[in-house]
Amino acid sequence: MTNDELETLAAKQAITEVIYRYCRGLDRMDRALTLSVWHPGGTADYGEEMYVGTGEGFVDWVWQQHAHFDRHSHQITNVLIDVDGDTAASEAYVTVALRATAPDAIVDTVSRGRDLDRWSRRDGGGAIDHRVHITDFTSMHELPANEWAAGSARSRRDVDDPSYAVLTRQD
Repeated sequence: MTNDELETLAAKQAITEVIYRYCRGLDRMDRALTLSVWHPGGTADYGEEMYVGTGEGFVDWVWQQHAHFDRHSHQITNVLIDVDGDTAASEAYVTVALRATAPDAIVDTVSRGRDLDRWSRRDGGGAIDHRVHITDFTSMHELPANEWAAGSARSRRDVDDPSYAVLTRQD
């Protein structure tokens, strides 16, 4: 394998880890971790009906939205990355599950879409310059309100989640 091929693989792995860090940051409500995926001044386009503006503004917006849910889980799959020197582009399939509890029911909202990101490496670190999110479809499911369906008491939406004791490196 050539040095260029190794550098490309390393860049793809670094980008993939930033994408995963975004999910972790949102699910654990770790604002600093979530913000770290965008370069300062980076932008986010989630469509006019959701949010268009800076990455930091998006994090402010999504924090308010997620505050209304009891739990949420973000997953990323099918990550494709094209690297060109210090810039890259990626497409990642996104599934987000949001859970809200009402007195008589639990409502799960599941949305599936794709994040189309433009990346650059600055000062040795790669982050998003611009994201376009495409929602492919969303569905809602109502479940009976019972303790089992509510979720594990061990799962936390903050840095006291058990994963922080295992994964000590946050960058």
